[in-house]
Parts: sequence; structure tokens; C-alpha cells
Amino acid sequence: MTPIDAAFQGLRDAGEKGLVAYLTAGDPSPRASLAYLRAAADAGADILEVGVPFSDPTADGPTIEAASRRALAGGMNVAGAIDLVASFRRTHGTPVVLFGYYNPFHRYGIPELCADSRAAGADGFLIVDLPHEEAGEAAPAIRRAGMSLIPLAAPTSGMDRIRAFDRAGSGFLYLISVTGVTGIRDSLPAGMVSWTREVKRAVKLPVAVGFGISSPAMARSATRYADAAVVGSACVKIVEKHGRGRLGPAELSRFVRSLKNSLR
Repeated sequence: MTPIDAAFQGLRDAGEKGLVAYLTAGDPSPRASLAYLRAAADAGADILEVGVPFSDPTADGPTIEAASRRALAGGMNVAGAIDLVASFRRTHGTPVVLFGYYNPFHRYGIPELCADSRAAGADGFLIVDLPHEEAGEAAPAIRRAGMSLIPLAAPTSGMDRIRAFDRAGSGFLYLISVTGVTGIRDSLPAGMVSWTREVKRAVKLPVAVGFGISSPAMARSATRYADAAVVGSACVKIVEKHGRGRLGPAELSRFVRSLKNSLR
């Protein structure tokens, strides 16, 4: 059983829903980024997504795109993100997923990426722009490393493709609640909860819903049938607000704790 599998098993045993928190590696700096990751884990995040910054983040809205620009300007890259995971792993056991785009991963080298990420303590990858049908080199290398390859499904995917994602993927199925880019929204899309129920009935992997969740109430609604909520832009917005200030990790901690409490 992988650490991600164990996390979801523990949630089921406790009768809880999970919280997946996203933060961009190197935003606002490598050292401060580590403090924010530790704060999120200490506040109850069940899984952390560590975003690897990229110059053309086509799936990301303005908040995470700006975080990527800040991180890149500070010199963050794939190797730096792996080092960040290693630093986090020295003090925390929370499962970590490296979240990013295929281009920088491919340039790093897929075999090297898997070996180095595993040695650092990462547990899986979510490669936003890597279609299931084109995961040829990456998927077997990730499996051989004993890591999870998290599939993404959107409202436009169709149930046959979602079942194929479920068969080929591991860890959990990331269900995008809306078409378009990431970002904070005021409410969940109409029909999202019923669609989540339909997907949940069709797949075996745990289902995590993301894109737009920004409050405890939204997280609770999103997980009526799903196993976890993914919260990204709302976490990154706190980092944007405080930067390297000492109040930032404390505010993130309060926010993550409120989200997690809504899922118990």
C-alpha cells in the first residue's frame, strides 16, 4: 500500500473526507515555501500537492500563474522542487504529489525525475497536460519507482474515458469541477455534486474534487460523494498576501484547519 493509498484508507476508517492542499514550490522563496508546506501539514492537510512552476501554465488561473512567475524569478525549477520535498520529508510524513507540466519534467529526464523524486520522499505525480493515451514513457517509469500517477478527469471527459483513467491511474482520481482554469470561485458549478456521484459509482480509485473550492462550506458540499476536496488558489492567495512575512504560515494554518474541520 502506497502512502497515498494509506491516507485514503485512514480517512475511510475514521469516517472523514480528505483535504488535498496545493502550494507552489518556491513561492515566495524556497525557505518560506517550506514553512508554508509545514503549516499546511500541521493544520491537517491529508495530502500536499507541490506545484512545479512553469512558464506556460495553461491550466492555471491568474493566482497560480502569478505564483509560478514569482517562483521562477526566484530560481525555482524541477530540481529545486525535489529538494523542497526532501526538506519537508525530514520532518513530516504527509504524502506529497508533485504537480506540474510535462515539458519541464521531460527536460529533466523521466527516469531521473522518478528516481530523484522517490529518493526525496515524493509519493506521486500529477502531470496536468499529459493525456492518458500519451503517458507512454512516464507511466511505466512512475510505476517502477513505486509512485502514483494521478489521473485528471473533466466534465467533458465522458464516462468511458473516465473509466479508462481509473484503470490506468493510481492514488486517486482528480475530478476537475469545471472546464477552464484554476481559480477561486464563489460557488460550485450546477450539477457538479450529481456528476461526482455518477463518477464515484463508476470508478475504483478515491475521487478528489478540485478547481475553485475556496471555503469550508464549498469543501463540504464538494465531498458529499467525493472522497476529498482539493484547495489550491485559495491557499496560494494567502501566500501572495503575506509573502515571507511571519503571519503567512499562521493564516494558512487557520484556513487549512477550518477546511479540514468541515470534512470531519
